[in-house]
Amino acid sequence: MKPRAKRAQTARRDGFTLVELAIALAVVALLAGGLLYTVGAQTEQRRFDETRRRLDRARELVLGFAVMNGRLPCPARSSTLATEVRDAATGRCWDGAVEDYYGGSLAGGATGGLLPAASIGFPHTDAAGFAIDAWGNRLRYAVAKSVASGTCAGSFTNPHWVNAANMKANGIGCQPGDLLICKSAAVSPALSSSSCGGTPVGSGANQITAKSLVAALVFSLGPNGRAGATGADEAANLDGGGNADPVFVFHAPTGAGSAGGEFDDQFSWISVGELYGRLITARLLP
Repeated sequence: MKPRAKRAQTARRDGFTLVELAIALAVVALLAGGLLYTVGAQTEQRRFDETRRRLDRARELVLGFAVMNGRLPCPARSSTLATEVRDAATGRCWDGAVEDYYGGSLAGGATGGLLPAASIGFPHTDAAGFAIDAWGNRLRYAVAKSVASGTCAGSFTNPHWVNAANMKANGIGCQPGDLLICKSAAVSPALSSSSCGGTPVGSGANQITAKSLVAALVFSLGPNGRAGATGADEAANLDGGGNADPVFVFHAPTGAGSAGGEFDDQFSWISVGELYGRLITARLLP
């Protein structure tokens, strides 16, 4: 055999052709892509789990604040140092100009309804001291202001749930009268500031909780961090305007193509029964 032919045979036997090399690179790319997807999915799941833990921690700290003070804390707002905004003289969630119980955009450009991290001792904060979820978005907080009609004995003065004197005077018969959590904002008739809408109106078919149940709630805006930017369901969670709209939406995560738009908010709430239970155990009530 001629030397040149022998070398060609050896090269074909010991090396790779361009086609073989291209196939090998394609396989490596597919494997790498799958690995990156798996790592990314695991990272995102860890963030969801961590945010769930932070919401549960925030909930416990709010209840701890109630035991220490005989009332629930007021929300913080972006113009403060992550502390509750409350007028001590009147016991209102008020800075002398704007009330804030349900969050959203406030007069003057501030964002209301932020978890008062400094007031409750929440450890996970941003550089400005505001409570954050695992994606770095500020945690939101809403608290009941009023009571359900006919549930308090004797005279009643607003606000109730953030006012220790009123909590003590009115006793444990009072139930919340404003915070409401719905399944969807994509209903007709639409949500209002006092109902979950839907058909038939008033049936409760679109309700998760009754207005007489929730004393306070904490929620995360999820990985998209922009409730209201992608659909009606997320928008319903940031349209409170301080004290104008106590109706919220919560359900399993959905994509942008769903009826209510993309939704990834996470919730945790405090029922009136649990709040009273903690206060009774601490001998602050009845």
